[in-house]
Amino acid sequence: MTEINKDELLRLYSIDLDELLEMASKYTQNSVEICSLVNARNGKCSQNCKYCAQSSHYCTNIESYPLVSVETVKKAAIEAKEHYATRFAIVTSGKTPDESDFDAMLKMITEINKIEGLNSCASIGILNEDQAKRLSQAGLKRFHHNINTSRSYYPEVCTTHTFEDRVNTCKLVKKYGMELCCGVILGMGESIEQRVEMALNLAEIQPDSIPINILMPIPETPFANYLNKIDEENVLRTLAIFKIVNPKSILRLCGGRMRLSKENQEKALKYCVEGLMTGNYLTTTGSSPDDDIRMIKNLNKNISY
Repeated sequence: MTEINKDELLRLYSIDLDELLEMASKYTQNSVEICSLVNARNGKCSQNCKYCAQSSHYCTNIESYPLVSVETVKKAAIEAKEHYATRFAIVTSGKTPDESDFDAMLKMITEINKIEGLNSCASIGILNEDQAKRLSQAGLKRFHHNINTSRSYYPEVCTTHTFEDRVNTCKLVKKYGMELCCGVILGMGESIEQRVEMALNLAEIQPDSIPINILMPIPETPFANYLNKIDEENVLRTLAIFKIVNPKSILRLCGGRMRLSKENQEKALKYCVEGLMTGNYLTTTGSSPDDDIRMIKNLNKNISY
């Protein structure tokens, strides 16, 4: 972490945008890592996260389905690899992994690891120690588990589990030798000060990768009318602050990035961002892999393999 305090970060947040982005670029590599995912189990989540279409607390009318087959995941992983992805994540709804599905998830990880040049990832909820150990033993390369927002704002986002529950899972992931992907969702009503706090919270955790999502408001959720809680300039300012505070972590632009104009997506990649989640996300639509490859090459950036 760059040693810089909250007051100084708040000052930097408000300086000329181009100057701020130039500061962040000093810590940014010239390569871009591409990852993709499969939505392996959808809906019927017991948690009340106010942004989420998959929560059973809200009538969002999304399709719910149980865990998909190992073969379905394998096929999706091969397709991701063909579109330059070097990391592929199994993502499931729910607070914690369902033990009845856990062995199948481990088989999915094994199959992904067999694909040359593709690293296995999983985003399957809050872990206990035994689950973390078994994932590590199965060869899982990276585990994804967001803090979503700052510690101080978390009760405004979810009350069925705590910020510390999420941090504890992050600690287990690192304890058992897996890489950690841990990020946030911007635009959920947090203040500028809380965005800075997020950057500092993540610096305490020290993730290998920090995915940045921008809220895509889902009808019938409590955040359905939160479209204007953050604008494009403030997304760029937040990205720059995150990079300055977390210079060794790969900043990854993920869900909701289509809320940014093409120009601002390119600006983010040029100055702050070293990773992209390509293709579709969980319950929202993303960018096509071909469009992403063109954007990376137009910026004279390298694709990480």
